[in-house]
Amino acid sequence: MFKKKSFFSVLLNMANHITLCIWLLFFFISIISLAKSETYIIHMDFSAMPKAFSSHHNWYLTTLSSVSDSSTNYKDFLSSKLVYSYTNAIHGFSASLSPSELEAIKNSPGYVSSIKDISVKIDTTHTSQFLGLNSESGVWPTSEYGKDIIIGLVDTGIWPESKSYSDDGISEVPSRWKGECESGTEFNSSLCNKKLIGARYFNKGLLANNPNLNISMNSARDTDGHGTHTSSTAAGSYVEGASYFGYATGTAIGIAPKAHVAMYKALWEEGVYLSDVLAAIDQAITDGVDVLSLSLGIDAIPLHEDPVAIAAFAALEKGIFVSTSAGNEGPYYETLHNGTPWVLTVAAGTVDREFIGTLTLGNGVSVTGLSLYPGNSSSSESSIVYVECQDDKELQKNAHKFVVCLDKNDSVGEHVYNVRNSKVAGAVFITNTTDLEFYLQSEFPAVFLNLQEGDKVLEYIKSNSAPKGKLEFQVTHIGAKRAPEVATYSSRGPSPSCPSILKPDLMAPGALILASWPQQSPVTDVTSGKLFSNFNIISGTSMSCPHASGVAALLKGAHPEWSPAAIRSAMMTTSSALDNTQSPIRDIGSRNAAATPLAMGAGHIDPNKALDPGLIYDATPQDYVNLLCALNFTSKQIKTITRSSSYTCSNPSLDLNYPSFIGFFNGNSRESDPKRIQEFKRTVTNLQDGTSVYTANLTPMGKFKVSVVPEKLVFKEKYEKLSYKLRIEGPIVMDDNVVYGSLSWVETGGKYVVRSPIVATSIKVDPLTGHN
Repeated sequence: MFKKKSFFSVLLNMANHITLCIWLLFFFISIISLAKSETYIIHMDFSAMPKAFSSHHNWYLTTLSSVSDSSTNYKDFLSSKLVYSYTNAIHGFSASLSPSELEAIKNSPGYVSSIKDISVKIDTTHTSQFLGLNSESGVWPTSEYGKDIIIGLVDTGIWPESKSYSDDGISEVPSRWKGECESGTEFNSSLCNKKLIGARYFNKGLLANNPNLNISMNSARDTDGHGTHTSSTAAGSYVEGASYFGYATGTAIGIAPKAHVAMYKALWEEGVYLSDVLAAIDQAITDGVDVLSLSLGIDAIPLHEDPVAIAAFAALEKGIFVSTSAGNEGPYYETLHNGTPWVLTVAAGTVDREFIGTLTLGNGVSVTGLSLYPGNSSSSESSIVYVECQDDKELQKNAHKFVVCLDKNDSVGEHVYNVRNSKVAGAVFITNTTDLEFYLQSEFPAVFLNLQEGDKVLEYIKSNSAPKGKLEFQVTHIGAKRAPEVATYSSRGPSPSCPSILKPDLMAPGALILASWPQQSPVTDVTSGKLFSNFNIISGTSMSCPHASGVAALLKGAHPEWSPAAIRSAMMTTSSALDNTQSPIRDIGSRNAAATPLAMGAGHIDPNKALDPGLIYDATPQDYVNLLCALNFTSKQIKTITRSSSYTCSNPSLDLNYPSFIGFFNGNSRESDPKRIQEFKRTVTNLQDGTSVYTANLTPMGKFKVSVVPEKLVFKEKYEKLSYKLRIEGPIVMDDNVVYGSLSWVETGGKYVVRSPIVATSIKVDPLTGHN
C-alpha cells in the first residue's frame, strides 16, 4: 500500500526539481559558452604585474579568474584553461577564451595585445604556414599546389602505406612519365598510385663492393625513415590528426601537396656507394622528373669527381631543377658540400614553433621550458633535488628522484649524458644555452629551463625541507620569437669545390621538422623501450632541402618556361634577411650574432615572393662551362662533367651570372696589390610588361667601398636584358674574416626588391678543383 504524500512534501519535491532544472540550465549555458571558446595568445606587459604576485603564472591565473564567464571560481578549471605561460619568447600566456572573456581580458591591467592561437588548427610541419603558403593567394593556387609536377628523390626509400602518399585529389600520371614501380622484398608494384608514381632501387655498387652481403630489404621500401620523411616534406598529401606523441598535432601537408613523387633508393643501411647514387640520378633524368631533391652529399671531392655534381649537370641540360643539402658539419667555415654552381644549396634554419614542458613545484608554482620527451604526457609527483650533474656518484645517490642540473660552463651536453646513464626519475636542466635542438628528444623525462625560470626552482628547493615536483609534456607553441635562426649544424661556405660562387644559396626550415615515418621503424628509445609513430620529428639540412624542392616544384608549375637558373634566381633574390621580429636573422652557431651569407646564403626562402620576382639572373649550361674554363679545368675534366665535346672554352669567365657575389681579399695585401679591387658583371632579365625602372641600393660594408655602374636600369619591354658591373674595393688589411652587405635593385614604386648578398672575405680557400 502506498503512503499518501503531504502537500508540503509535494511542494518540496517540486522545488527540488526546479532547483535541479535551474542548475542544469546554467550547466548547459556554461557548456555552450565553452563550446564557443577559442585559443588565444595574450601578450602582457610584465612590468605591470602587481608586486603581490610571486610569479607571472599566478598573475595570469588570477587575470583569467577575474574575467571568467563562470560565476564560480573553479581554480582547477582555470589551470586547465591556461594552456601555458610564456617566459622566453613573449611575456604572456595562451588560454581558451569565449568572446566575452577575450573582450574582458583586453580591459585587464597589463594587457598588450592578442592573436588567435593557430596552434589548434595548424599543419604538422607548420612550415607551409611559416613560409606563408595559403589557399587564398600566392604560389599555391597559382601552381595548383604543384599539380602535374614530378619530384624525384634519391634517398633511403619510401613507406608507401603512409597516408602522405594517398592519391585522393591527385591528377593522373603525366603521359611524359617513363618511370616504373619496381617490385622487390615486401614491395609490390601495386603499392604505387597517382601520388607515388615511381619507386626504384639501386644497390649494384654496394653489392659489387661487398659480394657476400645480404641486403635485408632488397626493394624501394624504407626501413631507415629518412626517405619517407624527406619525400612527404616535399610533396606529402593532406593527413589529418598527425602528431609526434601529442606534439605538433594537426594536419600534415607537404610543400607541393599535389605534386607526384618518385623514389630512387640508393642509400642503404648496409652502406652507400657513389656509383649507386649516380645510377639513381641518371635513372631519374631518364624517367622524366621535373625536380630532383638530393638530401645527401660528398665532402672533399672536386667537381669533376663528384657524381652528384656530374649527374646534376646532366639534369640541368634537361631542364631539371636540382636541390641539395648544404651538409651538417657547421658552424665552421668551408664545411659545405654540394657547392656545385648549377644546383641549389640549402642551409637549415629554425621555425617559429616550440615544444614545451612544464614543471609544477610543490608550492603550486609552475615553470615552463623546452622539451620533446615522447613518453607519458605527465609524471607523478616526485622528490626533487639539486645535484652537481657532472658527478656520477651524486646522480646514483639520487636514483628515482627528479634532479636539477645547473649549467655553469656550457656543460649541458655532459649533464644530459650523465643523467641518461643514471637511474633518476627525470631531470630539470637550467642553462643559458640556446642550442638545445638535439637534447630535447630525451630518453627520460626532462625539461630545459632558462636561468630566470631556473632561479624559481632553485629558490624553492633551497627554502623547502622536502621539495617535490611534477613534470608535464606535449605542449606546442606557435609564434615563437625569434625565427628563423640558422641552425648550428648547418654547414658554412665558402665552398671548397667552387669558392668563386657564394654558397649556400638560401636557407629553409630544417630544425625539428615533423613528417611521415615508416610504421615499423622506431622513432626513438625511452627507458621503457622503443617507440613507434607514423610521424617523426628530426632535424638537419636533409630536412631543409625538400622544403626548397617543394617550392621549386610550385614555381615550375606556375612558370613552366623558367629555366633551373631562373627558378633558383627567383628563390634567392626574394629570400628574406630578416626574422619575424623584422631584425637581422641570427646564427645560433655564432652565439646568436647576425648571420652572414656564408651561413644563410641570400636569406630565408619566401615562396610567394619568388612567384613574382621582378628580375631574374639566368644562365645556360655553356655559362657554367665558361666558369670551369676560367677555373683552369682541363678539357678532359670538363668533358667528364659535361659528357660532351660540344662545349668550348672560347669565352672563359669567372663572372657566372649568379644572384650573389663573393670576393676574396688577401688580409696582408700591399697598397699596390691589384687583388684589392674585384669587379663582377651581371645581366638581369625583366619579367614585367612595359617600362620598368630599377635603382641600385647598396648596404654599407665597413671599410670596403662598393659601387654599381650604372646605378639605374630602365627596361622598355618584357624579357629585355640589361647588364651592370659591381665593384668592390678592399682595405689594405681586413679587420674581420668576413664582411658582408647586399645589392638591391628597387623598382620605382617599391613593388619589387631584387636583393643579392655580397661577401668579402680573407678566408684562404684551397679549391678542390683537382686541375693540373
